[in-house]
Amino acid sequence: MSNPNLMDVRASISSNSTKFIDQFRYYIRSKGLAYTTEKTYVLWVKRFINFSDYRSPSDFQVADIEPFLNFLAQERFCSPNTQALALNALVFLFRNFLGLNTENLSFEHAKRKPKVPVVLSREEAQLIISNLSGCQKLAAQIMYGSGLRVSEVIRLRIKDIDFDNAGLYVMEAKGNKSRRTLLPTSLQEPLRQQIEFSKQLFEADKSIGKAGVYMPDALGKKWPNAQYELRWQFVFPSQKYSLDPRSGIERRHHISADQIQRAVKKAVNKAEIMKRVTCHTFRHSFATELLRQGTDLRSIQEILGHSSIETTQIYTHVVGLHERGMVSPVDL
Repeated sequence: MSNPNLMDVRASISSNSTKFIDQFRYYIRSKGLAYTTEKTYVLWVKRFINFSDYRSPSDFQVADIEPFLNFLAQERFCSPNTQALALNALVFLFRNFLGLNTENLSFEHAKRKPKVPVVLSREEAQLIISNLSGCQKLAAQIMYGSGLRVSEVIRLRIKDIDFDNAGLYVMEAKGNKSRRTLLPTSLQEPLRQQIEFSKQLFEADKSIGKAGVYMPDALGKKWPNAQYELRWQFVFPSQKYSLDPRSGIERRHHISADQIQRAVKKAVNKAEIMKRVTCHTFRHSFATELLRQGTDLRSIQEILGHSSIETTQIYTHVVGLHERGMVSPVDL
């Protein structure tokens, strides 16, 4: 019998729970925030509670936010983004959940340094991908060819692949938003083969009574039989079963992001690429290639799912200077 590990999905919480963190989680869900946001907010609230040495909800003080944020900047030397995450979580806790005024906070901001994304040339990207195989290779090709995050790739379901219109649907992505992006022609056949593999696993699971897949949030109740439909199965199913924390049922989930990240790291080393490359580098490289082709920023913003055009504009700093008509004097 397999040794089940717990799925990284929302566990059920009783509305009558007296635990503070459970109540906080329940409130987050009532506001419709994404599961990734829930995990991030809970993580920072727990760290804040430990730092402040709170013993009960009555101990919470808005004034304690400032020393915690200063601690992160001065002693932990955290990045501006990390400090901003902690601030967002605590403001949500105090202002939204506890109903306390969080205005006029004064603290030392972590120093923000200009940061330009690392991108790969086409040759570098293809070299890394050539050192991958199986589902890890296809996942990297989707990240580079469609601009998906690794978390979005592993959660793709069969219904999200639109072969006829050459599109990929990314559902309930970061910020709980959905979008449509490109489906490269060269990936259609590999994706059909991967879907056939997923179908075979699905049929095998049905034969032993282990069919069914995790359904997001309330969809499991709205469409109770959808979990047994092929279209809802993951494109990249795990090789082993996992335990659903909500129902205690053992079923097949998707592969983990770690699995792809480790494979990409090995491929980068094997290709002897000296840049700092992660899975997200493929997404940066995708956006940069679109910009080189002359795609307008608004279209890139939409296809990447950015909330703000300012986030997308960072790629204008990545495109090679020679592509803007600049030539070094030593080359004249």
